[in-house]
Amino acid sequence: MAKTLVLAEKPSVGREIARVLGCKNSREGYIEGEKYVVTWALGHLVTLADPEMYDEKYKKWEMTDLPMLPERMNLVVIRETSRQFKVVSSLMKRGDISELVIATDSGREGELVARWIMIKAGFHKPAKRLWISSQTDKAIKEGFASLKPASQYDDLYKSAKARSEADWLVGLNVTRALTCKFNAQLSAGRVQTPTLAMIVRREEEIKRFVPKDYWTVSVQCDGFTAIWRDKNNQTRIFDKTAAEKLCEAVKGKTATLTGVKKDAKLTFAPALYDLTELQRDANKKYAYTAKETLSYMQSLYETHKVLTYPRTDSRYITSDVAATLPDRIKAVFMPTYAPIVKAVRTKPLDTRRIVDNSKVTDHHAIIPTEQPADLSKMSGPERNIYDLVVRRFLATLLPAFEYEETRLVLSVNGESFHAHGKIVKNAGWKAAYDKVVEDEGDEDEKEQSLPAVKSGDKLAVRGAKLHSAQTKPPARYTEATLLSAMENPSGQVSDAELAKILRETAGLGTPATRADIIEKLFSSFYVERRGKEIVATSKGVQLISLVPEQLRSALLTAQWEKQLELISRGKMKDEAFVADMRKYATKLVAEVKSSNAVYTHDNATREKCPECGKYLLDVKGKRGRMLVCQDRECGYRRSVSQTTNARCPNCHKRMELRGEGEKRMFACICGYREKLSDFEKRTKESGAGKRDVQSYMAKQRSEQIAGGNTALAEQLAKWKAQNDK
Repeated sequence: MAKTLVLAEKPSVGREIARVLGCKNSREGYIEGEKYVVTWALGHLVTLADPEMYDEKYKKWEMTDLPMLPERMNLVVIRETSRQFKVVSSLMKRGDISELVIATDSGREGELVARWIMIKAGFHKPAKRLWISSQTDKAIKEGFASLKPASQYDDLYKSAKARSEADWLVGLNVTRALTCKFNAQLSAGRVQTPTLAMIVRREEEIKRFVPKDYWTVSVQCDGFTAIWRDKNNQTRIFDKTAAEKLCEAVKGKTATLTGVKKDAKLTFAPALYDLTELQRDANKKYAYTAKETLSYMQSLYETHKVLTYPRTDSRYITSDVAATLPDRIKAVFMPTYAPIVKAVRTKPLDTRRIVDNSKVTDHHAIIPTEQPADLSKMSGPERNIYDLVVRRFLATLLPAFEYEETRLVLSVNGESFHAHGKIVKNAGWKAAYDKVVEDEGDEDEKEQSLPAVKSGDKLAVRGAKLHSAQTKPPARYTEATLLSAMENPSGQVSDAELAKILRETAGLGTPATRADIIEKLFSSFYVERRGKEIVATSKGVQLISLVPEQLRSALLTAQWEKQLELISRGKMKDEAFVADMRKYATKLVAEVKSSNAVYTHDNATREKCPECGKYLLDVKGKRGRMLVCQDRECGYRRSVSQTTNARCPNCHKRMELRGEGEKRMFACICGYREKLSDFEKRTKESGAGKRDVQSYMAKQRSEQIAGGNTALAEQLAKWKAQNDK
């Protein structure tokens, strides 16, 4: 009997699909049933070949061998997951397998995962595509009932393939050129470098910024405060003498109400979440990194099955999804959201602001599925992300927030003073949130309650105050604001025409890749975290001065993403894009070769590397401090301290784990110190077992290793191992 092979992207997804399809016979790497055989990848099983696989000379990193431009890009099986590839490949070659269903993630990278496996395994039988936006049983069943020919997604694959080859050509060539030229572990990429450039530019703006003192003047009347504004509506006075004179001139005077303006206003709820907007809000509210938010979302999508596909850039749903809203609303009817759901159900659903078929490409916005959630099975962060999505979803189905805005204008001794306030008429969509009224005034004029007054009223000035302040420099990026800048980098250029082009393009990277780009900047030690702020390191600043100017451009990279989007829609040839990237890589390498710049390790310590004798560099990784050998061919690194999740018993802040072996100890910035052995004993006495403590410590070690393992370091390690043979 002929069977259908189903290829999922991960084991967890494969097992769920197998269960829904009735496959019960578990084997190594797959599950078989009467009609279906379900197997899976482990992410990518196949990738582009490393340079040395094209030519032996590339085993050594030499500037004279650059640029590397293979005539044809070859695929290789990833060694670490080769066992699973053999399983998948053998299944594809089985005589009773008549067709394949591609069930990898429904997106550009998911398509690449499957197609490369098919090509490497030599699969030529008919193939279909499962395209779903949630992992519920209902979605899987409906998806299998409406499978599409895989050929309909050929252009999506071509886009993914072009992206991967472009990153190989540009990233590896420039990385090798920089590393060879300056004998330092330096890397560059078409998205990574422009993103770092934005952070470096912001730091330069902050350093150049010179704060200016300014003053504002306010008057206190019965029940409210009004602030002075000039004819241009500005509140700031940069002349202290003039500000003091103004303050004295209005003291004890009578204010005449020259204007009372009342406006009935309404605002609608923000659009539904796409991944980038969700990552921004999660960073603002919970300080989660973009990668953490994506991880929690992936779990809510795959494991709990309560949210739809996360890697989406759309903030709308299609008309067919709108028909399922009653079931999705029912699924979130639980005590936490019951009052909001009841408010939504008081009137017929109005979906006009969230349904737009033209603004949905691969996937619609992130919304709840029809499957009820069990909050008790979720981790704290998962509940927080679920809460954000559910509240936003319900908010978009509630009416507008209605309020009356009142603005008062007073004349005091010929000077104009202003006050404004807000009276809520209908909470509307803001009832989905804890805080209904938010201060939307500027930093110098705050919202307040205003008394009932009318134009022409005379009011006594009870007092006048002079307030001093300073202008503030541009704010450093947080992950939330960096994601915004990556999504819309038009603010990074002054030319109006170029800014227009940037607004029309896809920005830097995609919602699915931006989190990884930010993580790579941390793991490469180009940026470090100070609280929630992201700050460029000396290494990052120097790198931007060393890379070719074109590679720093947000404009060029955004245009590349636009071209990749055109390829995915069949409106541009992928061959043309890759050909341009080959020329571009050649140009970039030539610029690096001719550079007269110098790279300086200004974070060198006096401690020598135990393997090669060169001075070690003190670097601050995402999870702590490390000592790293400055010689790129050595690769030695050692953890000095790492930030842990262990809380100080005194101030409850996170502690650092310092030292090695039996001397390891926890240290807090408040001065508290505790040996690791004492910590383990205390933790055990508080109820946690030895295994819990060991598991916790193992997780800390693995996170530290992962945090410092850059793609460049992996290549260097591989290069070194091969040359040591």
